[in-house]
Amino acid sequence: MMLDGMHGSKANGSSTGGGNEDPESSESVKDARVRKPPRHLSVIRHSVSTARLGLDLGTLALISPQERQTGFLPVFRSGSCSEIGPKSHMEDEHICIDNLVEHLRASPSFPSPGAFYGVFDGHGGVDAAYFVRNNILKYIIEDGHFPSSVEKAIKSAFIKADYALADSHSLDRTSGTTALTALILGRSLLIANAGDCRAVLGKRGRAIELSRDHKPNCNAERLRIEKLGGSVYDGYLNGQLSVARALGDWHMKGSKGSACPLSAEPELQEAILTEEDEFLVIGCDGLWDVMSSQCAVTITRKELMLHNDPEKCSRELVREALKRNTCDNLTVVVICFTPDPPPPIEIPRTRVRRSISLEGLHVLKGALDGNI
Repeated sequence: MMLDGMHGSKANGSSTGGGNEDPESSESVKDARVRKPPRHLSVIRHSVSTARLGLDLGTLALISPQERQTGFLPVFRSGSCSEIGPKSHMEDEHICIDNLVEHLRASPSFPSPGAFYGVFDGHGGVDAAYFVRNNILKYIIEDGHFPSSVEKAIKSAFIKADYALADSHSLDRTSGTTALTALILGRSLLIANAGDCRAVLGKRGRAIELSRDHKPNCNAERLRIEKLGGSVYDGYLNGQLSVARALGDWHMKGSKGSACPLSAEPELQEAILTEEDEFLVIGCDGLWDVMSSQCAVTITRKELMLHNDPEKCSRELVREALKRNTCDNLTVVVICFTPDPPPPIEIPRTRVRRSISLEGLHVLKGALDGNI
């Protein structure tokens, strides 16, 4: 697929990079690799799904949520688009899995439907973003808290990925990445965010933010940073980094396990999907720097009503961000929860009752009688 002279493919937006994988999972992610085009080309990449990680979940026993038996059940379909933008290198990564059971070759007891999505905004090189993209789902599924406590499993997986970046001898320790993941099991949508990527739910045309941007000058983050001995200078953590949470960046952290102003711990937010929840937009800050959450939802809904194609929606969001002169790489994923396009929003017409005073009636009567 070509767009404005830029190269595109149906790949999942992953790059290849030597030594960027967990050695134990090299075989697991082998099929998920997609070679990036040369760095000097302006590249738009699209994704509708991703290859299997090949995890062995045959013995995993999960109880399907009650939503599977009654009520609304989402049907997942997604599309994505990435653009290098005005930068010289592409450091974003993303992953789209519309069917977890098929992807993981899981047992029939695995919650269904299930899906997993993520966006990862790298800095200081692509090593950290590529590594986390390739390993975060594996770390979640293999964590001892899964599936009894999915929230704990996700938090543990983020920390494990962060520590793996510290221990690696083949990855650049100065490389870092923000990370936002969306894990959906049945009707339960769980967003985990560390950094300034964002997740926005489209609910009958309204934008519902499901994540908080972790900027150093955010009050809550500033207080946490200063309490741990850090500082915020001109919007930058310790005058170096424009985000307050990230994985990697071990040149800015102390020893593993020590409290650090730059945190890898994600914030989690859960939502139970209903018929009113039409789609989810997740993206790196290259989109949100130039576009409000409501604007993104409005554009996405309008596009879905026209062609019902989430990939075209992601492309349109990227186009619009480029028109608005974004200064960063762009990565956008649009996830729909039904096979149908959003319905038109009907605003009920209210019956307005008009009244007239007694004096007004007299004036009107006189005018009709020709007396005034």
